[in-house]
Amino acid sequence: MFTGIIEEIGSIHAVLRGAHSEVLMIDAKKVLEDVKLGDSIAVNGVCLTVTNFTPSSFTADVMHETMNRSSLGSLRSGSSVNLERAMSAGGRFGGHIVSGHIDGIGTITKIRRDDNAIWYEIRSTKDILRYIIEKGSIAIDGISLTVAKVSDVGFSVSVIPHTAQQTTLSHRRMGDVVNLENDCIGKYVEKLMGADAHQNGITKDYLMKFGY
Repeated sequence: MFTGIIEEIGSIHAVLRGAHSEVLMIDAKKVLEDVKLGDSIAVNGVCLTVTNFTPSSFTADVMHETMNRSSLGSLRSGSSVNLERAMSAGGRFGGHIVSGHIDGIGTITKIRRDDNAIWYEIRSTKDILRYIIEKGSIAIDGISLTVAKVSDVGFSVSVIPHTAQQTTLSHRRMGDVVNLENDCIGKYVEKLMGADAHQNGITKDYLMKFGY
């Protein structure tokens, strides 16, 4: 589990490509301070397992399913990536619940400044947008952000300078593809409100009756 609070920006040292997979070697500092084999590190929001490491880098395998669901396949040597270690039991929960399991991708369609804030408009698909609500949470390349606006074709977030500077958002341009992870709560609620839920007596009226 992650919080969406990025710890540092790493750099892709090398990419070893297979037919439908790849191995990433990533240069980093902070996330390596207590690293062990098998640890989970979110790379642009994708939960990856450390398979090898040195004092200045770590290696992770990217499988076929992850390549299909995320933008990791577009990474090249020198690409910047957001990095976050799995949340420690005694750590502060500064963002929201982020699993590192990407739901899909979006495309940045507009970037504009608004005094001290930066607005990013992102286009995505209906199966992603159905779980996005205004003032709800979304993880963009692993960054925990608050949704400011939602439309039929996309959504917008407003970012403070600190967040942009401490993440890869400051390097993003119009047309760039980003990884998206919806807030998991919406997906669980949808599942519970399905046919099985109605059979067990959990309905919209039942939830409203008890204040949900």
